[in-house]
Amino acid sequence: MATTSRDDFSIAIRSAFLKKGVKQNFSLLALIIASVILLTLESINAKSLNFVRSAIKDVIYRTSFIVSIPGNTIGPMFTNIQGYFKVHENYELIKLELQQLKNQQNQINYLKTENNKLKKIIDDSNIYNYETITSRVLVDKESPFLKSVILNKGFKSGLKKGMPVLKGPYFVGRITEVNYLSSRVLLISDLNSKIPVLIEPKGYQAIMTGTGKNLALLDYLPKNHQLEEGNLVYTSGTDGIFFPGIPIGRIELIEEKFNVEFFSDLSQLYLINVITSEPQKESNK
Repeated sequence: MATTSRDDFSIAIRSAFLKKGVKQNFSLLALIIASVILLTLESINAKSLNFVRSAIKDVIYRTSFIVSIPGNTIGPMFTNIQGYFKVHENYELIKLELQQLKNQQNQINYLKTENNKLKKIIDDSNIYNYETITSRVLVDKESPFLKSVILNKGFKSGLKKGMPVLKGPYFVGRITEVNYLSSRVLLISDLNSKIPVLIEPKGYQAIMTGTGKNLALLDYLPKNHQLEEGNLVYTSGTDGIFFPGIPIGRIELIEEKFNVEFFSDLSQLYLINVITSEPQKESNK
């Protein structure tokens, strides 16, 4: 009987040490103490102690199992941790790919917008039957009072000094300097800009002068004029430089003075048209 108990004790101890992967000092100490008590009881041959010996054996076996638990579970736990980091890594890769796709879509949307702008400019120029060259603004030479922009085309593309410049169907300035691959446009908001204009529906003629802002002053109006807010302002063409009938803006009453508010926002110029020929009258069929 004692031999069997000692053998069971030895098996339990070996099992605990062989299976233990992580130290659990408390459980192992309890196992050793219980085993010593069991050996002591085994040396006492008393039937009354059988129940105590049996209970201590249960403690030894269960304790050896508890001590061996980390050895049984550490492998799967480590595998689970590896799996977690792998999932996290895949998640970050998916996030990166989604961001790249989003960036590509943004680029596509931007190109679509620019294409629509270009198409609208071409369509607008066809309405007025002008021969035009579409150009892009390279540099905005804006200052508080001097307003001009640099275009990416010059006399290589057929541009000449004095040619009118449009944003869509609206007059915004004229070319004042031409280089081989670039040119300068003086905007109608510049202080040096003076344009002969026609005001409808009354047919008044005046000189429109830039103010450095998105509006202009009117000089040389008839003394008894009857201007009203909302009257439309066009180029008159009386100077022989600008073509007649190009829309510029509308009349606004500001501080008891009549001003011209431009149709175009001159701070937002990007693609513009340069008129290279006089407008052709459409034939009536």
